[in-house]
Amino acid sequence: MDSLTQIVLGAAVGEAVIGKKVGNKAILWGAIAGTIPDLDVIAKLFFDNVTANELHRGFSHSILFSILMAPILGWLIAKLYKNKEADWKDWTKLMFLGLLTHPILDAFTTWGTQLFWPLDYKVAFNNIFVVDPLYTVPFLILLIIAMFYKRTHSKRRKFNNLGLYFSSTYLLITLFLQQGAKANFIVNLENQHLQYENIQTRPTPLNSILWTANIETKDSFLIGYYSFLDEPDIIDFAEFPKNHHLLEDLKNNPLIPRLIKLTEGWYTVEKDDDKTYFNDLRFGQLGMGADANRFVFSYELYYDENGNLQAKERERVVEDATPMLKKLFARVFGDKS
Repeated sequence: MDSLTQIVLGAAVGEAVIGKKVGNKAILWGAIAGTIPDLDVIAKLFFDNVTANELHRGFSHSILFSILMAPILGWLIAKLYKNKEADWKDWTKLMFLGLLTHPILDAFTTWGTQLFWPLDYKVAFNNIFVVDPLYTVPFLILLIIAMFYKRTHSKRRKFNNLGLYFSSTYLLITLFLQQGAKANFIVNLENQHLQYENIQTRPTPLNSILWTANIETKDSFLIGYYSFLDEPDIIDFAEFPKNHHLLEDLKNNPLIPRLIKLTEGWYTVEKDDDKTYFNDLRFGQLGMGADANRFVFSYELYYDENGNLQAKERERVVEDATPMLKKLFARVFGDKS
């Protein structure tokens, strides 16, 4: 999830654990704990795009990391305050839960989270977008309200717990919404006599009403959109050829298997102006439907001056975001034009 959401979750967890003992200090250190796992983004400063993306949500997002770091951080915080309000065990518990709830929440998004590192397995439930105001905003408001009460006041815990309950319930609801959307995609595929091998369903940006699906067929991927406000609920699928044959000359290069593994097999290849692009389909399109031929994550393959195959992320044009969001929200409400 986005940084603000993780800060709010960590702060609320900190308050729930020892807020009654240390007040806003628990919120502060909970927020810090909720931020720490995402420090792996600094890998972009030292590594190429592919390596940095491979490292993201790896060790720092694992249960093992939480177990190892919590006692160390808990000891440091206890030394910092040197009082009896909360001891080393209290701070260790706060840091452990603050660190652990971060990757657990991330596991519900699309990227994939290595909770069980060093096992090479990523958890991704794909039921919530990385930024979802309905999850974050009420949670944040209730946390802020809680902060205005004294640490021993019963309403402080009440409002904080209400934020935790609301956000967790919403997260659970999105799992049911995902299954409902997936069922509708499958019905439409069957009604249109479309044979498929695999399907991946996820929400579109900033909401849980409009859903999209990647459908793998033998030679291509189909992409469709379904809103719970659609009338009628007939889905048109845009087709994108896999074009995996375009990598035949590069199949022995070690970079290609890494990219395939990173995308978990959800990729297409395209050539444009003598350039070759490797598209990661898991994060959707920069737009919608067949007219949106760009994907959020796309790598340009090229040879450097030493003749080594490299991959760099294609730039995303910020100016395109406003019209894209307008079309997105129109589509949420059933506008298919």
